[in-house]
Amino acid sequence: MGLFDDDFYSTKVSRRYERRMESNRGWKRRKRGSGWSTLQISIVSSVLSAIVAVLMFSFITGLPSSKASIGSGGGAIFGGDLDPFSRISTAAAKVGPTVVSILNHNELSGGDPEQAALGSGVIFKKEKGKAFIITNAHVISGASDLEILTSSGDSKEAKVVGQDAISDIAVLEVDDKGITSVITLGDSTSLRPGETVLAIGNPLGLGGTLTSGIISYTSRVIPVSINQDGNYDWEQEVIQTDAAINDGNSGGALVNLNGELIGINTMKIADMGVEGLGFAIPVSEVMKSVDDLMEFGRVARPFLGVYTLNLNNPFSEFSEEDYRELMLPKDVKEGVIVLEAHGPAKSAGLKLNDVIVQLDKQPIHSTLDLRKYLYGHKKIGEELEVSFYRDGELQRVKVKLADKPEDAELEDDIYEGEYDSDQEFRLDE
Repeated sequence: MGLFDDDFYSTKVSRRYERRMESNRGWKRRKRGSGWSTLQISIVSSVLSAIVAVLMFSFITGLPSSKASIGSGGGAIFGGDLDPFSRISTAAAKVGPTVVSILNHNELSGGDPEQAALGSGVIFKKEKGKAFIITNAHVISGASDLEILTSSGDSKEAKVVGQDAISDIAVLEVDDKGITSVITLGDSTSLRPGETVLAIGNPLGLGGTLTSGIISYTSRVIPVSINQDGNYDWEQEVIQTDAAINDGNSGGALVNLNGELIGINTMKIADMGVEGLGFAIPVSEVMKSVDDLMEFGRVARPFLGVYTLNLNNPFSEFSEEDYRELMLPKDVKEGVIVLEAHGPAKSAGLKLNDVIVQLDKQPIHSTLDLRKYLYGHKKIGEELEVSFYRDGELQRVKVKLADKPEDAELEDDIYEGEYDSDQEFRLDE
């Protein structure tokens, strides 16, 4: 007998009570074994709940190792390691041998290896006894001698295949002796904020360093000064990450948990109280430059042939007298002044003091706008309609774009000095 001698509290129901209920309500007792027991129902429910939970986890996280497969008996088999930290180790082991350290023995190093500028690179191709490495153009800037160190400690002399200051991408070539791995290229166009990423490189000379973080922003636009002169002359679309990136990481790999290259680490924001702001060039953009560098040794871009000064130049504001000399309408406050025309622009009739305000009827506010439109919307050999003011009148000419000369580091450059309508200028001087 239980603690309570009352059916209300008892966990058992007396047979006398059962018979009374059956006679009163017409119920018939089921025979034992005719249905599923409570225990059987509980076991089946638990198994189904577990399967549904694992499937939902696989769908939400997108882990390939957690996908269900059908075994020979028709049951679901869940294989692989679901631990994301284990996946970091696996990805790092896969990518590590493809990342190299770069030593730039430039004039400032004086031949001392300890004074060499440091950077990183990624082996992406092997062909005909050569291995090819992607890095940043600024990593090899001014190099008189380039040396790479593989993950196994081998030192090799590197040759520059090509470099491009605007995209900040360069390709190096070394002999492939002892190099067994090349990196797998990923898809940077389908990235999502919050995805786990790894940065591998040579920060402060500590080669093979691995850091991890997440993608903070998939397509951040950062203004850059190509000549490092404080004047923004290009805008770079980059992946933002909070994975630690330090001096020497430039040119190294940003990879996903599958060990696939999704970006080339290129810069960080370093300031008092600032951390977790690193940036990488998306691999989809990187490979556009790499393909040209491999084929031509440079990136082929359309060439207009003007040396310009922004009308709203922050370094030297225009005076009322300057505006009167240009004879501009009072409502024209933005555009670019032609300081010298050569090549296609000169052939089309553009000259000193012409103020360009539109390209193909698209407003142009600065030299940066002019360059972005040229490189983003036009091709070599195409015609470009240039709208400009001369002596107070709006005029238009057609310019046939040429290939950028190899000796023009920054075509359509920006002049930073004070405006002088009688001064002569030369490109890249």
